[in-house]
Amino acid sequence: MVIAVFKFIEGLGLVALGLGVRHALHGDWEKELAHWIDLLRMDPHNRFLLWLVEKLSNVNEHRLRELSVGTFFYAALRFCEGTGLALKQRWAEYLTIVTTGILVPVEVYEIYAHPTWGRVVVLVLNLAVVAYLAWELKRSKN
Repeated sequence: MVIAVFKFIEGLGLVALGLGVRHALHGDWEKELAHWIDLLRMDPHNRFLLWLVEKLSNVNEHRLRELSVGTFFYAALRFCEGTGLALKQRWAEYLTIVTTGILVPVEVYEIYAHPTWGRVVVLVLNLAVVAYLAWELKRSKN
């Protein structure tokens, strides 16, 4: 059930991100970002914010549309996993194993290329989810 709740939280976060991207398509994102930086009283010279502005300045409208569609698709997948796991459906366990496990090689590469503790934690959590669900499938099969 914990994994199901986490999948729902991920789905909600992705919907929020997708809505934010859709909103950016119809407005001046630089002005909007400056508004939020001021509203949240963030340091405008923060290196993370400067990195974010640099990355966003290279994004065009077509790329934002692709990102929006992909984000909503991924959110739907997370909601599907969460619903299936909450309802104790066997197919949801398989789906979650595949969708989580398929990203492990990418996560390993990212740790190799740009090692951070955050990436290591994400990899360990994803491996734990895959191992637990595989164990649960094997246990319920017997």
